[in-house]
Amino acid sequence: MSARDLVLGEAELDDDEADDSFDEETGEVKQKTNGVNRTNGRNGHLTDSSEEDDDDDDEEAQRAVREGFIVDEEEEDAEERERRRQEKKKRRREERDEEEAGLDEEDLDLIGEANPEFERRSQPEPKLKRLKRGHKDDRDGRPRGVRDIFDDEEEDDRTADRSRHLREDEFADFIEEDFGDEQGEGEEDDDAAVLRRPARNIISAHEAAGLDEAAGEDMKEVFGDGFEYDWALEAQEAADLRDQGQPDPEDPDALEKGIELKDVFEPSQLIDRMLTDEDNRIRMTDEPERFQIARKPYRDVELTEQDKREEAGWISALMLQKHALEPELHEPFHKAVAKTLDFMNTENCEVPFIFQHRKDYLIHARKIPTSPDPNNPDAPEYYTSADKLINQDELWEILANDLKFRALLEKRKALQRTYDNLQALDDQFHDSVIEETLLEANTQDGLQDLQDYLHFQHSARLTDMAIANGTQQTGMQRRPGAARLLFDRIRSGKVYGLVRAYGITADTFAKNCLGLSNRTHRAEDPSERPDDMADSEAILDPPDYSSGQQCLRAAKAMFAEEVFMSPRMRRFVRESFFVRALIDCHRTEKGLRRIDAQHPYYEIKYLRNQQLPDIARDPAQFLRMLKAEEEGLIDVRVRMSQRSAFLESLYEFVTSDNESELAEAWNRERKAAIDLAFGKLEKTIAKGIKEAIRSECEDQVAKICRAEYGKRLDQAPYKPKGMQLGTIPRVLALSNGSGLHGREAICWAWVDESGRVHENGKYTDLTLGDPERGTEDSADVIALAELVERRKPDVIGVSGWSADTKKLFKILEDIVERKSLRCAEFEDEDGHTQTDRLEVITVNDEVARLYQTSDRATLEHPGFAPLTKYCVGLAKYLQNPMTEYAALGRDIISISFDPNQRYVPQEKLLQQLETAMVDTVNLCGVDINEAVSDSNVANLLPYVAGLGPRKAAQLLKVINLTGGEVVTRIQLVGGAENDKLAAVGQTVWNNCASFLFIEFDSSDPEMDFLDNTRVHPEDYDLGRKMAADALELDEEDIQAEVNENGDGAVVRKLVRDEAQDKVNDLVLEEYAEQLEKNFNQRKRSTLELIRAELQQPYEELRRNYALLSTDEIFTMFTGETRDSLCEGMVVPVSIKKVADDYVEAKMDCGIEGTVPALNISDRTDVSAKQLFSLHQTVRAKISYLNRKAFGAMFTFRQEEVERPYRKEIDRMTDEWDEKQEEADIESMREKDDVSGRTGRIVKHPLFKPFNATQAEEYLGSQTRGDLVIRPSSKGSDHLAVTWKVSDNIYQHIDVLELDKSNQASSASTYKVEGKYNYSDLDELIANHVKAKAKKVEEMLLHEKYQSLSKTEVERWLTTYTEANPKRSVYNFCIDPKHAGYFNLCFKAGQNAQVQHWFVKVVPNAFELQKHMYPDMRALCNGFKLIFTNMQANGIHTRRR
Repeated sequence: MSARDLVLGEAELDDDEADDSFDEETGEVKQKTNGVNRTNGRNGHLTDSSEEDDDDDDEEAQRAVREGFIVDEEEEDAEERERRRQEKKKRRREERDEEEAGLDEEDLDLIGEANPEFERRSQPEPKLKRLKRGHKDDRDGRPRGVRDIFDDEEEDDRTADRSRHLREDEFADFIEEDFGDEQGEGEEDDDAAVLRRPARNIISAHEAAGLDEAAGEDMKEVFGDGFEYDWALEAQEAADLRDQGQPDPEDPDALEKGIELKDVFEPSQLIDRMLTDEDNRIRMTDEPERFQIARKPYRDVELTEQDKREEAGWISALMLQKHALEPELHEPFHKAVAKTLDFMNTENCEVPFIFQHRKDYLIHARKIPTSPDPNNPDAPEYYTSADKLINQDELWEILANDLKFRALLEKRKALQRTYDNLQALDDQFHDSVIEETLLEANTQDGLQDLQDYLHFQHSARLTDMAIANGTQQTGMQRRPGAARLLFDRIRSGKVYGLVRAYGITADTFAKNCLGLSNRTHRAEDPSERPDDMADSEAILDPPDYSSGQQCLRAAKAMFAEEVFMSPRMRRFVRESFFVRALIDCHRTEKGLRRIDAQHPYYEIKYLRNQQLPDIARDPAQFLRMLKAEEEGLIDVRVRMSQRSAFLESLYEFVTSDNESELAEAWNRERKAAIDLAFGKLEKTIAKGIKEAIRSECEDQVAKICRAEYGKRLDQAPYKPKGMQLGTIPRVLALSNGSGLHGREAICWAWVDESGRVHENGKYTDLTLGDPERGTEDSADVIALAELVERRKPDVIGVSGWSADTKKLFKILEDIVERKSLRCAEFEDEDGHTQTDRLEVITVNDEVARLYQTSDRATLEHPGFAPLTKYCVGLAKYLQNPMTEYAALGRDIISISFDPNQRYVPQEKLLQQLETAMVDTVNLCGVDINEAVSDSNVANLLPYVAGLGPRKAAQLLKVINLTGGEVVTRIQLVGGAENDKLAAVGQTVWNNCASFLFIEFDSSDPEMDFLDNTRVHPEDYDLGRKMAADALELDEEDIQAEVNENGDGAVVRKLVRDEAQDKVNDLVLEEYAEQLEKNFNQRKRSTLELIRAELQQPYEELRRNYALLSTDEIFTMFTGETRDSLCEGMVVPVSIKKVADDYVEAKMDCGIEGTVPALNISDRTDVSAKQLFSLHQTVRAKISYLNRKAFGAMFTFRQEEVERPYRKEIDRMTDEWDEKQEEADIESMREKDDVSGRTGRIVKHPLFKPFNATQAEEYLGSQTRGDLVIRPSSKGSDHLAVTWKVSDNIYQHIDVLELDKSNQASSASTYKVEGKYNYSDLDELIANHVKAKAKKVEEMLLHEKYQSLSKTEVERWLTTYTEANPKRSVYNFCIDPKHAGYFNLCFKAGQNAQVQHWFVKVVPNAFELQKHMYPDMRALCNGFKLIFTNMQANGIHTRRR
């Protein structure tokens, strides 16, 4: 019996599952072929779709027999074979199209279940009927009785007619993946869950096989649906045709093409996997990957020698403005910058390579003569003073400035080409302003000014040039606006004579302001008054300018526009603005109420007169200003100080010095024009300065984050006692997570030095016994002690995310002390064996928190609990922090390095953080063979100089192809001499070679000791020479060693003889001088590097593992910083214990504290028990906070609580608008008096005395669905409920309290949105907020939801339909502007517009187009039905 017969046998025995596989009339097993039910006439067995081709061949063979002959396959006519091949190909294509075409009857049944109002149309009775399974297939929602079991005519009629209707609908193919198992929970792959032919009763493969739906899904997962490899079969057929030299009828050009990845995968998948053509180009180009990506926009920019000299001067000038150097070092600094740029641009050397192997060019060495010493005649005549000109951070700055200069040069050359093209059209054309200023322009603003001037002054010529070139739009061409056309008409008309009469040009005026000439060129007055000249026939130009006043206004506007467009004038005003700029903050009406004294923006609410040096000292403050402005709370205004005086100074350069009524009249016109021009200049320049300051502040904050990240990377593994720095420790890590001590389990994991987890488990009770009371240690304490004695960890690491973790730390310290737990034995400096007490430390858990939920943790430890994975992450961090940070990839931005990093764009922050990782990885180096075998080490490879993610993957791939092991560094570059495939090119190898080390094995003759050092292969000869000199070998001895043991023989001998210390006796100064004199190579630092590496190869240069400070531990366990929680703040606390003379309370962050009797209340006649109850939430002021002990003291006294906390900030007298502040406070007080708004206290654990902003800040660190109840601004009969919909999205619900006996009492009814009534707050929370949160969670977990913005989803839909032109697609995304709403974005085909509908989350349902749907499946089907009906009725959808 075959497997097929076995399956069929089971199908025949299982009546319930096989009913719909039999014909009602004949009882024979039916099968669908091309959507038609049929039975094999020979044996009644089902035929499988995969055997269709064989069946066709059998039918043809039978037909041939009937005709009296059999044609052998080899003798078959080629034309007949081609016809059959095309028929099979066409049949498969039709089947696939039919599969994707529309809805089957089960799909429509499901839609009918969600929408009972949907009615099916009748259809003629089908020839074949099938049995319907009761509860599984009864989809129309009506009860079915015994009479209905065989009554399928109506069902089939409706299905067939409706299928025909939907088959013509362009939107029918939306129903793709929304039907799983019978409960609606199953999911199908996007490629497999395609649509069935709508007009046919389809029997699925698993039904035909007698399998239930779950088993069918399993079968489908294993065997597919039969269509997955159609593309391969078609490709094979096309390949067969190509082999025969025949074109594919479907693709005539395919003869020259082969199948490519882009033919199989979607573009987004290729991008994610870095498999696009661009990725392959980067992978194969012999240039550092980071350089290729950074220089991609400027790939065509070629730098001439003159450009290179200009760039060196430009970058030097920029950097000298920020870096104070002595004047005598300016010239050496300029040379160092020029040399660095030469290394980067000519030799393609990355920053780590330059810093390590070209360090001598970054240092200025000076020989300073010494005074003769008669007591020491052999003393040197001079000593060398070395000044460090450029450090590693500044090398990255040079690289960034190099990209800026390339962008500058590209724009300048584009402008030059445009100007040259204009001259080519007219030999007589020239513009002195452009010719004089173009080469001088050295900023993007300056070039933009020139471009604006060019389009203003010569727009007509540019239009003519575009027409002559056959295009209306070029890179420098713009479409002129109405104002530009107006000025063109004035320039070409008679009115322009009035502009000339001003007696001075805009450019001359700008030169006067800049002082570019020895004397000021004064304006010349005409012989007529302005009004008389304007009324003359020489100026009047009807119909547009038929009066003198019109002409005067036009002339003033024209001259003002020329001044405004003058590049030199803009430069002058911009430079003056930067010197005089003042920045003010003005609160908006929205900010008046939103920004209260507790708001983080309050410190900038009334900020005034901030100068640029103030911004430079605190760049984050300016970014907060701009963020508040984006939120509509503050207006940030940039203005010029002493504006009137500056404007008066401008008048001196535009007016004439004549003293007459005529001169006064013309000077008034000139001043009016300057006023108009300066108003426009001020607005434009202020906007540009604002953006320039923003960019600079973002850079500075990003650099602060980079420095902090660098500190965290610059720490070696925790150093075990008695071991060398860099030794990997064995770690026992424990955590109670967020659980309460004594109630929740404590997870632990033991990780050995190789990173493997050998044991893990849980402890529930770590209570030490008390001998005085006769109690014994708990079983978990005994088990912990036994584990430590057996495994001998080097350290115990503890962490968590609650204040109770501090208690766990103290308990573990007590256990170690009481049980005298010791670490592994080690030898001290004297060689004596000893052991120390085991150390318990608190571990930074920022990486472990991400690790526990990562795919990496699931792959490495699939059976571990999340908290156990967290413990593994703690242990791995102790073993090598750098490796764990590298494994995060782009998720590194999830870690907070500075509270203000949220104001920096992610890409800019990522670039800075990447440079810190690159520096550290190249400092430590990577064992290339370990990277091949260990994915965690392989994560470091992309940060090696010259490499990147693409080249690192290629490197590992080639190594694995060539044996999986690297013996020498030279092997990586390949070549005939080592018979290896090149893993990298020569340029990339030059960058990365010294940072990829190979552990030296003296037993392997091919290995070179220097391959295990930081010494670059280009300097191996120097290292061998130093080794020979240290061993005092002559030329013959060296040659003998080399002949016997190869090029590295001398160094091998030095190591074998353990004579490395002899290199300390070498005088490297003289050797370095000889190299520079004879070979023009600066190698002083390189020689020092070789000496150090010969003695200790790849020594650990990172700092010792850094223990966390008290503030860092406090922040990690509580989430609070010194700014967010300090003494004097008023906070909500929960009562934990009430006694007569004290109260114990706990803050939300987990800090517990005490309220002494004197601070409980102002009333001394009432006890604490009468005032407070357990679990009550009250407001308290922190009077004392102990961050080390995690303790506090509070006061409940009303006068203290009502006095708000005010952060003390040292400001100058004119930096704060106190008058405006007092006026606003008084205004708010009056509004509160009118509205009767008073503070409220509601006895509920979730009540917080917050406003909306405070509620959002409080919920920021909470999980989705968490909420607070708070007072409402609408009065005493309202409450507000704020709940967290998603990250940074909060919904504020207004709750009306009904049937209250008094203002302070609780309501008997709570009404929400005017239609939901609840009897108490707990019911409201459970049946309203939590019900909505459950729907949000259901939406977020649905396969059609994308965690992208609406714009990004629309872009994805467009990309998808471009890759799949015949498909329609839809997705959901959250609406951040409307809390509680989602966007349903859809695109009905390639040529349709992307549209979106709103989906509202209501309790226990989703609302779409005023229809309610209980779950996501119903929502998806309802959406399709609504759209289908709209299309059928000719209604066009629109955005709503």
